[in-house]
Amino acid sequence: MQQRIAELEKQLKYEREASIKKDAKIAYLYEQFRLAQQKQFGTSAEGFVGQGELFNEAEEIAEAVELELQAISYTRSKPKRTPLPKDLPREQIIHDIDDKCCACCGGELHKIGEDTSEKLEFIPAQVKVIEHIRPKYACRDCEKSGTESKIKQQPMPAMPINKGIATASLLSQIITSKYQYGLPLHRQESLFKQYGITLSRKTMSDWVIKSAALFTPLIERLKAELLKQPTLNADETTVNVVKSDKVNSYMWVYCSGGDSPNPDNLIPNIVLYDYHNSRAAACVMDYLDDYQGYLHVDGYQAYEKTQATLVGCWAHARRKFIEAKKLQGKNKTGKADVVLSLIQKLYGIESRLKTKSVDEVYQTRQTQSKPILDKIKQWLEKHQPSLVGNSKLIDAANYMANQWPKLIMYVNDGRLSIDNNRAERAIKPFVIGRKNWLFSQTATGANASAILYSIIETAKANGLVAYDYITICLNELCQPTPDIDSLLPWQFQA
Repeated sequence: MQQRIAELEKQLKYEREASIKKDAKIAYLYEQFRLAQQKQFGTSAEGFVGQGELFNEAEEIAEAVELELQAISYTRSKPKRTPLPKDLPREQIIHDIDDKCCACCGGELHKIGEDTSEKLEFIPAQVKVIEHIRPKYACRDCEKSGTESKIKQQPMPAMPINKGIATASLLSQIITSKYQYGLPLHRQESLFKQYGITLSRKTMSDWVIKSAALFTPLIERLKAELLKQPTLNADETTVNVVKSDKVNSYMWVYCSGGDSPNPDNLIPNIVLYDYHNSRAAACVMDYLDDYQGYLHVDGYQAYEKTQATLVGCWAHARRKFIEAKKLQGKNKTGKADVVLSLIQKLYGIESRLKTKSVDEVYQTRQTQSKPILDKIKQWLEKHQPSLVGNSKLIDAANYMANQWPKLIMYVNDGRLSIDNNRAERAIKPFVIGRKNWLFSQTATGANASAILYSIIETAKANGLVAYDYITICLNELCQPTPDIDSLLPWQFQA
């Protein structure tokens, strides 16, 4: 009898554990369903919903930031059309009246003024053929005397594509159309047909790969300059390569400086892509070599293998708490709101430091940001061990705790950023373009894409027109001894 009771108790315990696991699985799947619903039908912005309804714990952390925000008055301004550039060619059409006699007395009318309205007209791209004519010369006296005459002829100028019909401007058009504006080669093929020109996508693909090879010396120089900088940003994303032995290949991005030209920024704006058929730590280790500066990254462990000092990303930490808040339900508040409110205060401080010097940034972070970070740390120590139910909140707290040394690193140097958004914005053009051209056929094509995306995004970050920059670079890089220094984007003069 005792044995039977023990067996029944064991079976009951097993069924209870199975039931608990089942309930937990159902709760987890329900959370995933709600998140999927929100991603499909909800807003994509990482806002802070319901912050005015935080309970006492959130009220205790309120500071003067809210009072400053309340003091700001907003006035609705009438929208104004951006004026058209003054350097655009202009054609005047005068709409004058024929009858210039007064309808009342018949007297002659005189001009008292005029109204001018500008309309923008689009002229389709023009395609023309450049004929390179090289006369040949020979000596008549040598011909009469029976001596073999040497023919003299001016050599053909250096071209990006030898023995091809493509000029640097045509190559630049094809490259920017695909890599800046996401227009696949098969669509460009149909566009050229409108002009009666047959350019197959295979031909254009060969041109793109050869053009990328020409940019190799410039990319190497840009990489050397990149690794000299005290702070870098890095990120990675997937790329589909058809003829690859790996299911997923990756495009890594490394960048320095900012998204746009800043005359006060001593760090040059550089964006470089690097293709690998792997996401292994060896990829970033090989690229960065022995780089020992600061490296802004997300929580991916591969970066731990480098010699750089890692700086965490508060945007990633915040994103995880936003997902946890979405599971609380509409107009409901909870623990996630407390952390989000504190993170918002950190970003509020950063928004006021954009025009400050490095020393001012450092001092402000020490006096204003550090106390907020201490409050977040206290929240973690108090709540992380006892969190139950909301799996996303548990994941968010665990991520923040694991990344904490990196997340607080930015307050130690005024040159550092609070997040890794610089790299995320740099890799976004590649992600958008990938939706149009979908994949690379070979690793060679993926490497060419990495080079050309690097050139275009670096040009854009330095305020250059990518088409003009690529055209001039191709004309220079095909020379026997190209001047690489003159092509550095921050020194470049068209």
